[in-house]
Amino acid sequence: MKKFLFLTILLGAAFCARGQEIALLKYGGGGDWYANPTSLPNLIRFCNLNIGTKIATKPQTVELSSPDLFSYPFIHATGHGNVVFSDAEIENLRKYLEGGGFVHFDDNYGMSQYLPQQIKKAFPQTPLVELPASHPIFQRPFAFPAGLPKIHEHDGKAPKAFGLFINNRLAFLFTTETDLGDGWENQEVHNDPKEVREKALKMGANIIHYVFNY
Repeated sequence: MKKFLFLTILLGAAFCARGQEIALLKYGGGGDWYANPTSLPNLIRFCNLNIGTKIATKPQTVELSSPDLFSYPFIHATGHGNVVFSDAEIENLRKYLEGGGFVHFDDNYGMSQYLPQQIKKAFPQTPLVELPASHPIFQRPFAFPAGLPKIHEHDGKAPKAFGLFINNRLAFLFTTETDLGDGWENQEVHNDPKEVREKALKMGANIIHYVFNY
C-alpha cells in the first residue's frame, strides 16, 4: 500500500508539471506505431475547442522504457500487427498504470491477437474485461448509448472496448473493430463523411474527459 501511494504521489507531481500534455507510444514488435500521424493533433484541437481542455497542441512521442512516461497522464497507441514489450517495459508499464497513468491502444487492424498477451504479462491476475455501454466513458460529455461507435469496417464484427481496472479505476483501454484513430485523421486521408469523423472525435473526447476527470 505504501509503495502504491508513493507511486501515485510521484506520478501526480509529474502530471502537474506537464499539465495536460499527452503522448504517442512508440513500441516494439514490428507494428507501425507511427500510423495515423494527423490523428492526435486533430483530437487535441477538437478537445480544446469543445470540452475545455488545454492540451499542448503537439503530442510528444514516448517509449515504455523511458522515465518520461511518468510525465504524461494519457498515452495513446495505434498501429497494425505485432506488439512486443520487454521485461523492463512491462515493469515500467505496471508502475505507470498503478501510479495513476492511463494508456489507450486503438487497434488499426491486426493488433488484437498480440496486445492482450502483453498486457497479461504485466497484470496476470487482472483480466481485460469488455466495457458495458453504461460505463461513464460512453456517457460524458457526449452520449453513446450503444457503447463504442463503429468508424471503419474490417471483418464485419461489432466494435469492442476492453478495459483493465486498478482499484476500480479504468487504467488501460483497448478499442478494436472500430478504428477511432482513422476517424480522427484529416478528412482527405480516408474520405470519411463529416458525421463519421465527428462521431470518432466525440468518442475520443470522452476518453480524454475520463482521463482528466476520474
